[in-house]
Amino acid sequence: MQRVFEALASQVRRKILAYLSESELTAGEIAERFEISKPAVSQHLGILENAGLVEREKRGQFVHYRIVQDNLTNTLNDYVQQVCPVSRPLRRESAEIARKKAKP
Repeated sequence: MQRVFEALASQVRRKILAYLSESELTAGEIAERFEISKPAVSQHLGILENAGLVEREKRGQFVHYRIVQDNLTNTLNDYVQQVCPVSRPLRRESAEIARKKAKP
């Protein structure tokens, strides 16, 4: 549980979870949404993965990240993001990404 709270303590990691709330994204797609280095984003993703909040899958040369939906913490985080004004635009962007990926 300590890892989860430490992971959620960072605004960057909470934003990553918001981006992953509606769509899985590659590490590069996540990194391009932040004004921090790619290695820093990778470190944040590693912390989220170690806390059991996200999982990754390597497909070809890309690593895809997705939220672990059955994690109670993610359920609570999802609720908080619904009422948090900072997360709303990020969730909308995530939903738009999901729609674009779903189109053939």
